[in-house]
Amino acid sequence: MTDSAAELGFIGLGVMGEPMALNLARHMTAGGRRLAVWNRSPGPLRALREAGAVPLPTPQAVFAAAPVVIAMLADEAALDQVLQRGSPSFAAMLRGRLLVNMGTTSAAFSQALADDVHAAGGRFVEAPVSGSRKPAEAGQLVGMLAGEPADMAQVHPLLAPVCRHVFRCGPVPSALLMKLSVNLFLITMVTGLCEAFHFAERHGLNTALLRAVLDAGPMASSVSQVKLPKLVAQDFAVQASIRDVLMNSRLVAEQARATQVASPLLDQAHALFQETMAQGHGALDMVAVIKAIEARTDGGGQPAGG
Repeated sequence: MTDSAAELGFIGLGVMGEPMALNLARHMTAGGRRLAVWNRSPGPLRALREAGAVPLPTPQAVFAAAPVVIAMLADEAALDQVLQRGSPSFAAMLRGRLLVNMGTTSAAFSQALADDVHAAGGRFVEAPVSGSRKPAEAGQLVGMLAGEPADMAQVHPLLAPVCRHVFRCGPVPSALLMKLSVNLFLITMVTGLCEAFHFAERHGLNTALLRAVLDAGPMASSVSQVKLPKLVAQDFAVQASIRDVLMNSRLVAEQARATQVASPLLDQAHALFQETMAQGHGALDMVAVIKAIEARTDGGGQPAGG
């Protein structure tokens, strides 16, 4: 092995990627194995180095060092840029390598990327996850896999430090379609929770008591039990940002339009997240969607700018 050789690579250390990579690095270091990592900005690399990971200077170096590379990048454009897709470097990086994309993209993008990876002599697995930063830190995400059966079998155990459950969904892009289905429920559920909170608050109710009532009843969930305290405390520190949720909402909406599937609740939630983003709250947690609801109340029930 060379000094940079590793069993697994990880590129993209953002809100979700950093805690995921930290869990992988700690688990692998304890077993005498190495995780190679790269990130565009150097900030998160210090914590990864302290956890036993090997920071490398370029994505190409990570692919050269590890036979399996996980990507947890912000969006489709970032994936294309980091992988240098469409250039000779893409084939050079991917040949003989297994790329695991854990980020969320459109189903069509994922299918096209899989085709390009295979054409380059590589292998590809979709592995989007359900959960935000807090479950990422706890290694309690829910993973969804799609790809060739042998490739999914190889990737599945690698995700044990990151996911409490991993489900095999079938061929690409079935994992992305599953993730979009899950996201539709999450987005509409949190939007409804914020609307209920706003309704109670504007009627002068004790919002801490609202939290207690909801926590005690059948509608309580791990999501409500995380998001309600943030609403009560007016805590908008990011777990899943407005910007990221809007991107996910757009992916669901576009998939629904492309397949002529009705998504009335998602469409309303999507409009509210757009309004929240337009108000300048893109970096706040998704519960900041309450600000768009407040603006509609204060503006006489009309959408902001409408």
